[in-house]
Amino acid sequence: MKKETQRIEELLREGDFYRTVLDHVHHGTMITDEEGRVIFFSKTYGDFLGMDAASALGKHCTEVVENSRMHLVAKTRIPEINQSQRIRGQDMVVQRIPVELADGRVVVFGQVMFKDVKDLHALAKKLNVLEMKVELYEKELASLRSSKYTFDNIVGVSKAITELKCQARKAAGINAPVLLIGESGTGKELFAHAIHYDSMRRIKPFIRINCAAIPRELMEAELFGYEPGAFTGAGSKGKPGKFELAQGGSIFLDEISDLPLEVQPKLLRVLEEKEIERLGGTRVTKLDFRLIAATNSDLGRRVEEGRFRKDLYYRLNVIPLHVPAIRERKDDIPAILDHLIKKFHREHGTILASIPEEVIAAFQGYPWPGNVRELSNVVERILYTLDGEVIGFRHLPVFLQTKAEGYGQKREASLKILSSGLEREAILHSLKIANNNKNEAARLLCIHRTSLYKKMKRMGIPLDINQ
Repeated sequence: MKKETQRIEELLREGDFYRTVLDHVHHGTMITDEEGRVIFFSKTYGDFLGMDAASALGKHCTEVVENSRMHLVAKTRIPEINQSQRIRGQDMVVQRIPVELADGRVVVFGQVMFKDVKDLHALAKKLNVLEMKVELYEKELASLRSSKYTFDNIVGVSKAITELKCQARKAAGINAPVLLIGESGTGKELFAHAIHYDSMRRIKPFIRINCAAIPRELMEAELFGYEPGAFTGAGSKGKPGKFELAQGGSIFLDEISDLPLEVQPKLLRVLEEKEIERLGGTRVTKLDFRLIAATNSDLGRRVEEGRFRKDLYYRLNVIPLHVPAIRERKDDIPAILDHLIKKFHREHGTILASIPEEVIAAFQGYPWPGNVRELSNVVERILYTLDGEVIGFRHLPVFLQTKAEGYGQKREASLKILSSGLEREAILHSLKIANNNKNEAARLLCIHRTSLYKKMKRMGIPLDINQ
């Protein structure tokens, strides 16, 4: 008897629990038996209809709610989801769900989903806007991760650049690693973009990472990703590495020679096994990517010095492509100048200036240690200060004026007679392109190294211009 009493109390408590929950369903609920009689009517539904919820119990559903189909659903046993029902002159969205009990009886659970069809339309509109935003963000993300340049963006008609483009196009057709070798500013990244775009992977991500720009202690996490709590400062949600982000596409490792020695064995394993394991993780992820690496250093010498793994070097150096310096293809300078002038006009609204042949010869007579990057910087600076539509000798920086045949002699363009402003500019520029090498800077300025030191001291230029 005691157990039966306890069971009854438990059932009553359970009943109170479910009634409380159903009473708080936002738009109201109603439950009917097989005959359509109301066995539950929530307080929220009663408040909405302006009636006492308790008074609805035992009545037929059609007496309580107009246009009700609860009794019909009990007979058909077919759910009616998101159906329109007019109640008190207002179109609502409801659902009627038949539920078969353990003893075979059927009850019907009814719920108002939206009190007004307009609410449903408003929700649909919001969802449509969200879908459009997601689609836009996906396109923008794809654009950010895609290659920006093609082989058409590589300017030049010289034999050196023509042959290189031909080799690069062949390399694009296979999945072997490509190693781009060349001085800084020669356009190695441009070739990496073009190789990816010309390959079958063009619609997949093109992920770039500069190995010289990432702190040593973070390099492994950046490349291979990490799990939550993998190390001090790691994010609580973990993070995929660059190789995971490049899935199906290409990954470009610039300045590969600066990759820390302790990270190189793991990179070698990833290249050979095509699988990755995040820092702090145990799950192995299979990868599909194409590697393109670039360096301005002699990797062979670094291997001899013990600063780069020999086995990794052999794995990278499958298709080596040497990108020539601009001094090795001076015939391309006129075309590059024309391209840069049009580019800056398009992007910044500068003048579409013309360059006489004798001025172009001055550009060709300079060795351009900073390569195309330095040439681009000089052209941009000239265009910003140009006072006409023709670039003349007087618009050129001092170091280019001294290279102009005949012009330097006519103007006696030596540092001794130039204004202090031009003299300081020439010294700073020469030190910059000579990487602070005083002998090389003096040679570019056509003065003795002792004279350079004296002028630097007089003008307050520090011995280390990076300070």
